Amino acid sequence: MKRKLHCQGEDHALIRCRSLSKILPKTNCGDCGYSTCFAFASMVVSEKLPLKNCPHIDSALLESAQKELDAQYAIGKWTKKDMAADALQWAKERAASMKIMEVHERIGGRLIKDGDEDAIELPYFRDTLIIKSGTIVKTNGETLNRWEQVFIYNHMAQGGKQLPTGKWKGLVELPNTVSKMKSMKEHVEAPLIEHFKGKSRELCAAGEAIGGKVLHDEEVKADVVLLFSPLPRIPVMLVFWDQDLEEGFGAEVKLLFDETILEHLDIESIMFLSERIKQLLCGESV
Repeated sequence: MKRKLHCQGEDHALIRCRSLSKILPKTNCGDCGYSTCFAFASMVVSEKLPLKNCPHIDSALLESAQKELDAQYAIGKWTKKDMAADALQWAKERAASMKIMEVHERIGGRLIKDGDEDAIELPYFRDTLIIKSGTIVKTNGETLNRWEQVFIYNHMAQGGKQLPTGKWKGLVELPNTVSKMKSMKEHVEAPLIEHFKGKSRELCAAGEAIGGKVLHDEEVKADVVLLFSPLPRIPVMLVFWDQDLEEGFGAEVKLLFDETILEHLDIESIMFLSERIKQLLCGESV
């Protein structure tokens, strides 16, 4: 009876391959470049690592197993997904029905001609974007990363028209965000705290470098308050309380959003934008 490869997914690319492991030597010799046979099997399934990289598999078994793996690869079965590519494709499809002529005023852009094609000129942090059918680039020709494109396409598709009111809300105050609070803390707040604790001046300088404005608002009791306008209809406020070692207080940071944010971005896109702000402030090249 032909042995079937059966794989069961775990977190991210870690994939259990019990049947595949049966044809491996189980010696954890490391000749394949991995510390265990299980780790090697996981990479074969999720990353299409050649099965022949294990020099100890019987040639007859190798040929039949590789054919079965190739068939699975062809239909994308069990392979590691490119989440950014999938999200971008979905966002583009959402925005595909939007006509440039109908979008530019709603998102705060300016209608221009790029050659013979209608395009939108849109302020973005300290840059300017050119948005055409299926493409978003900066005026200098530089492309955005895929997550940036995702939240901009979603902004175009969202359909919101309301202007910002100046009333601010934290993520926790927005509906259906409970599941995102952990991600916000781990991927945005904690890295910002680690990078800027004890460095309030550096945070102000980093904020101004990407187009932020330092506010001196007596109503907001914090060491640093920065106002960003990543997109014309989507302001974001960063509030930072620095550590006080004498009093025993650790640093804290919060991103606040205008109460109209959900008219312009879905929750996932708010997270992508928040992470982009963190990357720019921390000087991460992503």
